[in-house]
Amino acid sequence: MVTDTIADCLTRIRNSQRAGHKSSRVMFTKQVKAVLEVLKSEGFVEGFEARKGETIKENCYEVFLKYFAPGEPQITLIRRVSKPGRRVYQRCEDLQKVRAGLGINLVSTSQGVMSDREARRRKLGGELLAQVA
Repeated sequence: MVTDTIADCLTRIRNSQRAGHKSSRVMFTKQVKAVLEVLKSEGFVEGFEARKGETIKENCYEVFLKYFAPGEPQITLIRRVSKPGRRVYQRCEDLQKVRAGLGINLVSTSQGVMSDREARRRKLGGELLAQVA
């Protein structure tokens, strides 16, 4: 049983990209869907779609990974910041840019999961979920 579904999702994407796979399967949760939507809108993944299994536990999202050139992954850095044992919260003024603006921070706000750019624009702070570059 996985207790941190977001960390599991990020690890599966990271490992699949390093192995050169075209897609990866991740857990089927609302939080993971919100994270995948932000990654898709920011251009880090091609897209994703739900795959239905025979049982509820077999449901998953198929994430289609993106590459610059053959063997060169779009995502070079993907790491979990806030963890179940140590939550990290930041105000919109304190959100720092990742790799001089080439990457994003995933922020869980009161209005949903969004990138740090969107959170700054809306003047919202929240839990810093992950960094992606």
